[in-house]
Amino acid sequence: MIIAVDGPAASGKGTIARALARHYDLPHLDTGLLYRAVAANVLREGLNPAVEADAVASCSFDDALLDDPGLRTDEVGKIASVVSAHPLVRAALLNRQKKFAHQPGGAILDGRDIGTVIAPDADVKLFVKATPMIRAQRRHIELRKQGANISLDKVLADIRARDERDSKRSEAPMLQAPDAALLDTSFLSIDAALQRAIALVEAKKRAAG
Repeated sequence: MIIAVDGPAASGKGTIARALARHYDLPHLDTGLLYRAVAANVLREGLNPAVEADAVASCSFDDALLDDPGLRTDEVGKIASVVSAHPLVRAALLNRQKKFAHQPGGAILDGRDIGTVIAPDADVKLFVKATPMIRAQRRHIELRKQGANISLDKVLADIRARDERDSKRSEAPMLQAPDAALLDTSFLSIDAALQRAIALVEAKKRAAG
């Protein structure tokens, strides 16, 4: 079974995807980490993330890099949003994601184009969303826990800018697949969101026979 979980930053898609992976005992890939790994390489080499050739040159990395907690910093996240807009970067990482999705037994992937580009044949597709302010509040709490001194207004502006880049890029923009079930987590607890996600998956399985 392949489950695609898409949605904007801080919507809760990663938390839901990881929980679903544990529930259904399936391997999980946070595809955003691939772009964060590229971003980290760009940073380390002192390259320009806005230059496509520089970003493409940073696309070769070992899977071990995906376990680096440094990939989850806000600085790397912002650069990842820039490099992910380059068509050649997305092309360089495409097969890696498709191979993971179509491994024997299936998998769960979360990102922004899983149900539309990486695994349009996924058995279940979820699109997870929340209001920009709710997402900014969640991200602000995370950043403050990391010791970052940043205002909620700045986080909200960053969230909106990232949504703009992700939804309007020319290559694989963030879209809800026509056959994806919508899950709005704005006013749901983590447990409630997970239970709703499981219910949506089970409903899809029943419908498929």
